Amino acid sequence: MEQFNKFLLSFSGGKDSGVLLNLCLDYIRRRQPGRRLGVFHIDYEMQYRETIDYVDRVLASNADVLDVYRVCVPCKVSTCTSMFQNYWRPWEPSKRELWVRPLPAEAYTQDDFDFFDDTLWDYEFQIRFTEWLHRRNRAGRTCCLIGIRSQESLNRWRTVHSDRNYKKNKGLQWIREMKHGIFNAYPIHDWLTTDIWVANGRFGWDYNRLYDLYYRAGVPLEKQRVASPFISQALSSLHLYRAIDPDMWGKMVSRVNGVNFAGLYGRSSMMGWYSIKLPPGMTWEGYLDFLLKTLPEPTRRNYQRKLAVSVNFWREKGGCLSDETIKKLEALGIPIVVGDHSNYKTNKRPVRMEYLDDIDLPEFKELPTFKRMCICILKSDHTCKYMGFSLNKVEKKLKDQVMEKYKALK
Repeated sequence: MEQFNKFLLSFSGGKDSGVLLNLCLDYIRRRQPGRRLGVFHIDYEMQYRETIDYVDRVLASNADVLDVYRVCVPCKVSTCTSMFQNYWRPWEPSKRELWVRPLPAEAYTQDDFDFFDDTLWDYEFQIRFTEWLHRRNRAGRTCCLIGIRSQESLNRWRTVHSDRNYKKNKGLQWIREMKHGIFNAYPIHDWLTTDIWVANGRFGWDYNRLYDLYYRAGVPLEKQRVASPFISQALSSLHLYRAIDPDMWGKMVSRVNGVNFAGLYGRSSMMGWYSIKLPPGMTWEGYLDFLLKTLPEPTRRNYQRKLAVSVNFWREKGGCLSDETIKKLEALGIPIVVGDHSNYKTNKRPVRMEYLDDIDLPEFKELPTFKRMCICILKSDHTCKYMGFSLNKVEKKLKDQVMEKYKALK
């Protein structure tokens, strides 16, 4: 790793980034005493008290080795607790009286970053921060250490193993050049959940005691995650705040729209989880129309725009389906037009078809149905990730405008 001038470790306070940090601390103290490690922690204001205490404890006890960048900025953070807003802002100055806790004394704020703009999402800010620090350090090559494991999800597996867009570093699959001179490295990408806890036990490392509380609450190991409490993946466990950290829960309810409702019904069909049932006498298309009419105008237009894009896609271009799925559709007598090949790197074939009301097949999540769109609305999934959406043209244009704006800062 001598090829890099600077290292920056992304530390969330979770089990994976915690183990990665301990690995680096052990290596530095044993093999490279005197070397320092940059640690980037974006503080989302609202977290379990155990997580906050763990972050404070680790950063303070390793001050001899770490250069800490604890960032508290009001960037946009996705929320699925409300149909009325698709983001909230931690540490928003105008909401100071509602902050769930005081600003950490050592924190970096928006005034410390010349690139900060209130249009930035948290993931955009993280990219800009790395570029800012790279320039500030006048580093030739900066390596960003990220503690993700491919076991967690397909998206994480693709982050490490996909060959698209990124250049490997000296043939190492887990080190990628993201931009000239800036690299992402995923050293524990092949670890399992059990490996994390074996390492903590064997070496006696400090860890976030929240996981002990999760265990006592009966949360399976694979479901124990430290993440923003308002994203779609976290809604089913949002209710645990009331039992584990009631003081924080009381403050959260006043801080973000829809938190109490999501805490009560986040595990139910009312928010698209488990077996959602169609109201009597309605079709899914009719139920979708009803749900859209209940939404605020901007939110309704967003979903209508997504639906129109999806309908046109399946009608004109077609989605890629396996031969097995194609045979099932044909057996059900569903009108489809099957193409010979796709421009995507896949053995599946493009299938053009009209939207269905619903379909009872294991491949439900791969097929266009009005029921799936209803589930998106009930989940407050504003980006329609459940429908398989990436950025649409409007969103991509906004993102490109932001990227173009900051080119001048290089």
